Amino acid sequence: MATERGLAVLQAIVNDYVATREPVGSAGLVSRHQFHVSAATIRNDMSALEDEELISAPHTSAGRVPTEKGYRVFVDNLTRLRGITAPQRRAIERFLTPGEADLDVMIEKTVRLLAQLTNQLAVVRYPTFSSTRVRKVDIVDVEGGRLLVVLITSRGTVAQHHVTLPAGASAQSVRPSVVRLRALINDQMRGVDLEQFGDRAEQVREYAAPDDRPLAELLLGALELGVEGSRSERLVVAGTGNLMRTEADFDHTLVPVLEAIEEQVALLRLLGEMGAEGRDITVRIGRENEHEGLEEAAVISSGYGSEQRGEYGRLAVLGPTRMDYRANMAAVQAVASYLSKMLR
Repeated sequence: MATERGLAVLQAIVNDYVATREPVGSAGLVSRHQFHVSAATIRNDMSALEDEELISAPHTSAGRVPTEKGYRVFVDNLTRLRGITAPQRRAIERFLTPGEADLDVMIEKTVRLLAQLTNQLAVVRYPTFSSTRVRKVDIVDVEGGRLLVVLITSRGTVAQHHVTLPAGASAQSVRPSVVRLRALINDQMRGVDLEQFGDRAEQVREYAAPDDRPLAELLLGALELGVEGSRSERLVVAGTGNLMRTEADFDHTLVPVLEAIEEQVALLRLLGEMGAEGRDITVRIGRENEHEGLEEAAVISSGYGSEQRGEYGRLAVLGPTRMDYRANMAAVQAVASYLSKMLR
């Protein structure tokens, strides 16, 4: 294992390489950092780090760069995170305003802010709500023999689905049934947990007037789609341009990374695994990401929300392994904390 000074040398190499993208040599370390030892001593330390596969020579240059293992040791030995700057704090407070009722707007603001603060690709997984309730159901006339069924939940999510009326029927002709069914559905479902939707749907079928039951089936089918959508895992991504600008930091093409992001399955699985490791900051570096397409990326993730209330999501930034881990970890932690406050 590296000595205390060896770890300090590794930290300096990581910081310098992240800042300059240039291999780091012993002379540069001595001139830029206060080691109070000779360049020859630093070279010996670097040789020991190389023996431990924490740094490597990218070519015949005398300089060295961190390896994935080196980045991991660097991250594991961060004793404290750098605090976010005053401008960053003001940006968070400006973007994330307490009292925002629309969850979609809140998540969209969060992912754009995280991408802006870190200059990385940002990902936010919607919170899963084990106790989400129905706030209101509305049924609206639209043109073309259709109705719009709107489900609004206690967390501000809105699901909308169209219902096509049977041939010969119009919104006007079914209006009396719509009025009765709207009242019945809200009476049975308002304030009810989404997990109880199936039981309450049966109550609606039982209490609906015989002539209203065919329409009730159509409306309940649309509501079921809304309920399933509220339960499903959803991701929002921002900052793809940030990732594109770091293409030179990847050994191979960015295409597999972009495909993994677009398909989202690998990202959802990865965030789920990182969440299982704990609520706090979690970092995966390079081949620690076993999912296809993400083996050259680094991912910094944190949970947000309230597990006690059954409201728990995860956010992350994704970029090359050559990233400012300390600053990005601080930004991820700060944004997760603010978002948790907004969900209270």
